[in-house]
Amino acid sequence: MVTAGLGFFWAKSGRAFHTETVTGLVTNVGAPLLIFTTLINLEMQLATFFEFAMIAALAAFTFCLIGFGILKLLRLHVRNYLPSLMFPNTGNMGLPLCLFAFGDAGLALAIAVFTVFSTLQFTFGIWLSSGINSITQILKTPLIYAVILGLITKATGIPVPGWIMNTTGLLGSLTIPLMLLALGVSLASLSINHIKLAAGLAVLRLAIGFTVGLALAYLFNLDGVARGVLILECSMPVAVFNYLFSLRYNRAHTQVAGMVLISTLLSFLTLPALLLLVL
Repeated sequence: MVTAGLGFFWAKSGRAFHTETVTGLVTNVGAPLLIFTTLINLEMQLATFFEFAMIAALAAFTFCLIGFGILKLLRLHVRNYLPSLMFPNTGNMGLPLCLFAFGDAGLALAIAVFTVFSTLQFTFGIWLSSGINSITQILKTPLIYAVILGLITKATGIPVPGWIMNTTGLLGSLTIPLMLLALGVSLASLSINHIKLAAGLAVLRLAIGFTVGLALAYLFNLDGVARGVLILECSMPVAVFNYLFSLRYNRAHTQVAGMVLISTLLSFLTLPALLLLVL
């Protein structure tokens, strides 16, 4: 909260913050190298990592089905609002929360969730918002290559020189503080119109996320760190990238901005209780 608050007040004070530059650094450098170093240092079995990624993919599919059904019942435009119900903020908020709540083991599992949702958001999410086939976007996403390289290196036991680990670790450590600063700056620039619709959908995002996370944890008999990470990541507010895509493709960006802001503010109120539950 302090780090995101610093970004918020930095932007409100009129100081320059080049969001596009920071987002580019996080997406293309920081996050891929954080994923790579985490996978290399992974203490758990790769099978466990893959199993958790599959559960995350099932969560995303469930969010999609439930969100689609609710939007149809409410007679709201699916392409405008489904991404916001489907893609929670597993990066900016999810990664630091899981790291500080559960340590490196929690971060490793959270990265599995973050990788799945990021891949889907930059492919299926862009397709939803733009209506244009974005399969080629996968080839432009460094996260994918970081995952593949990290998993191959881990599985084969190839030794990584110390200077490479030091460098990738240093650059990867940029990710979480920059994500939180960018989140605060993004919230400072959002304004709320059509607050009733935005608030209703924001509450739905949090409620659907918590319910699905709890149900999947029960279904797969998860406990301890795995249970906590899954529930936390599923219960995150609307991802900021949903707002950026809605703005770019003119998809009810004012309402989506309201969903991001309200769900994030609500999550600051609900997170203490949620952390008590999972811990």
